[in-house]
Amino acid sequence: MDLFEYQAKQLFAEYGVPVPQGKVASTAAEARAIADEFAAAGKQRVVVKAQVKTGGRGKAGGVKVADGPEDAQAKAEQILGMDIKGHTVHRVLVEEASDIAEEYYFSFLLDRANRTFLSICSAEGGVEIEEVAETNPDAVAKIAIDPLTGAPADVAAEIAKAGKLPETAAAGAAEVITKLWDAFVGKDATLVEVNPLILTSDGRVIALDGKVTLDANAEFRQDLDSLAVAEEGDPLEVKAKEKGLNYVKLDGQVGIIGNGAGLVMSTLDVVAYAGEEHGGVKPANFLDIGGGASAEVMANGLEIILGDPAVESVFVNVFGGITACDAVANGIVQALELLEGRGDDVSKPLVVRLDGNNAELGRQILTERAHPAVRQVDTMDGAAAQAAELAAK
Repeated sequence: MDLFEYQAKQLFAEYGVPVPQGKVASTAAEARAIADEFAAAGKQRVVVKAQVKTGGRGKAGGVKVADGPEDAQAKAEQILGMDIKGHTVHRVLVEEASDIAEEYYFSFLLDRANRTFLSICSAEGGVEIEEVAETNPDAVAKIAIDPLTGAPADVAAEIAKAGKLPETAAAGAAEVITKLWDAFVGKDATLVEVNPLILTSDGRVIALDGKVTLDANAEFRQDLDSLAVAEEGDPLEVKAKEKGLNYVKLDGQVGIIGNGAGLVMSTLDVVAYAGEEHGGVKPANFLDIGGGASAEVMANGLEIILGDPAVESVFVNVFGGITACDAVANGIVQALELLEGRGDDVSKPLVVRLDGNNAELGRQILTERAHPAVRQVDTMDGAAAQAAELAAK
């Protein structure tokens, strides 16, 4: 589960990590009221920040400095309702403006490839760490963390030193790093990121931003329900969750439906690779319909994907196992009939690849139905290429 910035900062504060004071508003009037409170405390300047679960908010105009309550209301009116990479802004965080002297980067994450935990630290913060790693790799320190030792003061100090943080920030940064590790472990996180971690003009080290991903597998010992209640997220993701679908919205044009998480992830990779030949077309979503592809499940999946205005084509990639391909094909046919009966638009091309148990029978069913939107391709690579080409057109 990804957290909004304000939720991440609430978690940080729980573990003693210094963060700017701020409150969340869902209307421009609420934003002004919060700014009024800061102004009464002698803090005239505030920052109004879009609360969406994606990066690039600043570049998109989702982070604005306001000079006083009236300006804060105006800035909130501009930001609320914005679309940032497919995410609609429903809330803004209004917080005190910080006096920034320097910006750094820091994160703890689960390094799946090496089966360990990793810390990343850099004196060059405030920009995407991938960009720093590409243009100046020596500026990014990656240090593995022993889960039994963690990040006590001495380890945290070594991390700050390896990241080339200046002496003026070293002690404060090390203290923050230790507390971030406590939060990382205490909340069963797979990612805790602060970008930027700032040094103020008066020498304080503060987490100016926060990105946290919690492990949903630890739900049995973590209070994730309260965080989920606060979550609004993408409307399509909310709708899919209501229908019991395992769906994640992505920034692409090819809708993906598959049975099994591993197959769907492989499909994302194949479509992204094929899309390079067609102007950078990318997958629009992750959608795993699981082992049973009933007509209702398939219809719900297609409804969600076709409801995404960014989708230009759909790739249905199914390997028949416990559920045979003829059952899947019947599910697709019945799903299209259900959607057409509802008056939904099903004119976007559907590229279907069936393989495995009863694949030939499944293909025959689709051929006999001869729906104008459906195109069949025998191979996964071929289907991905056609779906990408159709989306580009």
